[in-house]
Amino acid sequence: MTAHEIDYRIFGEEMQFVEIELDPQEGVIAEAGSFMMMDNGIKMETIFGDGSKKDSGFLGKILGAGKRILTGESLFMTAFYNTLSGKQCVSFASPYPGKIVPIDLTEFNGKFICQKDAFLCAAKGVSVGIEFSKRLGRGLFGGEGFIMQKLEGDGMAFVHAGGTMAKRVLQAGEVLRVDTGCIVGFTKDVDYDIEFVGGIKNTVFGGEGLFFAKLQGPGTVYIQSLPFSRLADRVLASAPRAGGKDKGEGSVLGGLGNLLDGDNRF
Repeated sequence: MTAHEIDYRIFGEEMQFVEIELDPQEGVIAEAGSFMMMDNGIKMETIFGDGSKKDSGFLGKILGAGKRILTGESLFMTAFYNTLSGKQCVSFASPYPGKIVPIDLTEFNGKFICQKDAFLCAAKGVSVGIEFSKRLGRGLFGGEGFIMQKLEGDGMAFVHAGGTMAKRVLQAGEVLRVDTGCIVGFTKDVDYDIEFVGGIKNTVFGGEGLFFAKLQGPGTVYIQSLPFSRLADRVLASAPRAGGKDKGEGSVLGGLGNLLDGDNRF
């Protein structure tokens, strides 16, 4: 498997986008909805699966598309090719506040495992597949279910982490305990399991759930500070309820205050 060799630049701080520079005939694949902008010489093509050589043939493409359904993604991916003789650029944006993480698969022995919605884009030739959990507890309580995404190949891939991203390189036998929703991804040699929090007070009143994710080295782990589920919960908690009051800025004027400060919803 030989992926296209792409160059890139990442712009921004909290709401980042990645600009991919393509040489003539080079390509990049991306999730539907992540496209931001492209130069005039870029051709866009909707494809089944990820377009890698592993999905060659009609049956391979069907299986590749089926894998994407299992991970909750669309049947289709979008490929972007440079059709001109000079360098051209195409850009992809992060879906919510956070960081875009470049993953050079050659540094991780050709495989990286990530949560289902972390993948953003990759060089043409990188395989985007599924990783089944072989442990019942991890599948039921691990926060990511039985299925995660795996990125395979020898090219660049880009994943998205919510909030601020932390990178930890674990030595052999070193253990890191993480909130199950905060995992972005890890290398193939990391042992991933779940662990009961323990203690009646911690379980009932701790507010952190019943289980930790237990990551044991050797390998590299990427952790996010703001999982999208946590962000969505906060937004939902602040949304106005039917027949109730919304969480505003605390104005004693109530609805009149909203009208005066510009927050005038009709």
